[in-house]
Amino acid sequence: MDLSIFTIPASAHGSLTIGIVLMVFALLAFTTWAPDVILMLSAALLVLLQVITPAEALAGLANEGMVTIAVLCVVGAGVQETGGIDWIATKVLGRPKTSRGALVRMLLPTTTLSAFINNTPLVAMLVPVLGDWCKKLNISPSKIMLPLSYASILGGTCTLIGTSTNLVVSGQLFKANGHQLGMFDIAWVGVPVAIVGCLFIVAVAPWMLPDRKPALSQLDDPREYTIEMLVPPDSPLANKTIEEAGLRHLPGVYLAEIDRDGVVVGAVSPDERLRPGDRLVFVGVVESVVDLQRMRGLTPANDQVFKLSSPRATRCLIEAVVSNTFPLLGETIRESRFRSVYNSVILAVARNGERLRQKIGDIVLQPGDTLLLEGQPSFVEEQKNRRDFFLVSRLGDASPPQHDRAYYALAIFTVMIALASFELMSMFKASLMAAILMIATRCTSVSSARRAIDLPTLLAIAASFALGLALDKTGAAKGVADTFQTLSGGHPWGALAMIYLITLVATELVTNNAAAALMLPFALTTAKSLDVNYMPFVIVVMIAASNGFATPLGYQTHLMVYGPGGYRFSDFVRIGVPLDLVVFAVTVAITPYFFPF
Repeated sequence: MDLSIFTIPASAHGSLTIGIVLMVFALLAFTTWAPDVILMLSAALLVLLQVITPAEALAGLANEGMVTIAVLCVVGAGVQETGGIDWIATKVLGRPKTSRGALVRMLLPTTTLSAFINNTPLVAMLVPVLGDWCKKLNISPSKIMLPLSYASILGGTCTLIGTSTNLVVSGQLFKANGHQLGMFDIAWVGVPVAIVGCLFIVAVAPWMLPDRKPALSQLDDPREYTIEMLVPPDSPLANKTIEEAGLRHLPGVYLAEIDRDGVVVGAVSPDERLRPGDRLVFVGVVESVVDLQRMRGLTPANDQVFKLSSPRATRCLIEAVVSNTFPLLGETIRESRFRSVYNSVILAVARNGERLRQKIGDIVLQPGDTLLLEGQPSFVEEQKNRRDFFLVSRLGDASPPQHDRAYYALAIFTVMIALASFELMSMFKASLMAAILMIATRCTSVSSARRAIDLPTLLAIAASFALGLALDKTGAAKGVADTFQTLSGGHPWGALAMIYLITLVATELVTNNAAAALMLPFALTTAKSLDVNYMPFVIVVMIAASNGFATPLGYQTHLMVYGPGGYRFSDFVRIGVPLDLVVFAVTVAITPYFFPF
């Protein structure tokens, strides 16, 4: 096919690219299209119009930072599937009572860690942790995910290794005049900026960010399951109160009673202490019942679970609705030999939204009962065309956790962080090693590792690199920078402010690394023409190139939380523009005091 109709003079490529960027912003702002679709379409359009080559459009897929995110998804799966995430959430994040309290508990460790771990992979690790945490606290993820991205960025500007942008600027500066930046040179400005930025987030985020939940949640499901869980002799929950064990105010489920040596304790008090051997009777919706299966210190009270031939790690949770031709109708679950017939066990039963007061084994199954089963994934294929059940479906991401491997997963995770923090390995190599060990030690399976990789987010990040490359290649970004530079005047402080604003605009339009690489030469030239010290301008470029808060394109971590937080373009603008201005004011005000002109 002749593509000559798409040939556009090279002189028009810059204007065309800016037009496409504006189109991307409009689509993100006014449509419900997914960011990865919008960004991939923009990259495809740039290729068709011959602004960039196919190789340039695909270069983002080979970017080390993007691949690191993919590998860290596998590491995160290992920590999650062993129950390690629950340990992290309990020990580090705790159980705050309000969304503002949750923000404070999240901001401090995130900001601190991101000073020593590249912020992009850090966010990749924390998104699933905080997703589970929000669900347990009954807090909307939209209140936490964007502040997570902001906190990682603010922390990343506190040290030389906190973000790749700082390393880009350091490398360029060394190449330009032989000046090697120290590990904590930027901290004189970065730490005050991070503190002020976090205080601003705590003050305004709870009321400026929306309270969004998924359009359809299983917590809205009218079915209520009855499930029994056992406190085994070696349980870490033994001798803890209901409150201390985290079994009070669980979203979508409540503790109805405790069966203790045949004596039923009803209306359970939060101060009631759990004892080894207690049988806990819960009532709740399926999503919450699944969460109970993943809780460390509780096991299904049905001992048939452990009589299945396959390891628990290979099993999954399945919902099945009993049909009127079910062969075991009229028999109790204990008498029916369900495990032998179906190689699965019944964990919970739901009937017309009512609580079933019998023990699971004493329930007589009826047509229409919904069963929560634990069994092999093959159960779904075997039963979907038979008449025993009306409906059979596997519950996604609901495999029982391997708590016995949690320490392996956390040890691997800790070693990965240490190797990267002390620069013994790059983050990419350290995460690659950790991912291999997660699979080798069976903390996660190959199939689970595949499912853990968030392809839409990775594609969005890769496509954003193509867009940034086009702006750089065509000179469009340089043209914008030149226009702003003429407004700087001759005063060093005014020039410093203008360099910050130009860099900020560039990083909101392009990518942080591209903005830094583009603006550092302008910063050095400006300092030379004013005959002043170049260090204030270098520091300002490093801060501004990373701290783009107002658009999803301002930093790759924004794209990573866009979907999990359920955000819209306007959410970034609402809180990001004021935060941009706060960071701008603090940076420009204090930088000349630590690095005099």
